[in-house]
Amino acid sequence: MSHYIHDIPGRLRVRTPVIQRNPHLAQEVYGLLAVLRGIESVTVKVVTGSIVIHYDLKIIRSREIIAALTHGGYFDPGKAITHDDYLHAACVKTGNIVWKAFFGVFVDTALEGSALSFVAILL
Repeated sequence: MSHYIHDIPGRLRVRTPVIQRNPHLAQEVYGLLAVLRGIESVTVKVVTGSIVIHYDLKIIRSREIIAALTHGGYFDPGKAITHDDYLHAACVKTGNIVWKAFFGVFVDTALEGSALSFVAILL
């Protein structure tokens, strides 16, 4: 699992392998964030390593929350992918799978199971 960040004004989702399957560290993260001025709610999911933070934009910014997580050693922004990066990678992966499937059907149809047919296509 990699570090992940999705930032919508007023709501921040961070995924970090540091707290995944570690209830003690998850509780530390909750304690760190819950006391910050402007934080409205914090939800930590140990199974996925996900932290969802709702905050008041007038009081605190997402970069300050990320800085607190980074300073505490719970998050590494240098290793983080954004939501857009995640979607792009998923689309590329899906495109490759679809391409291989279509290409496989084409080759299968063209060859009809015969190596001689393949040689004929190449010539």
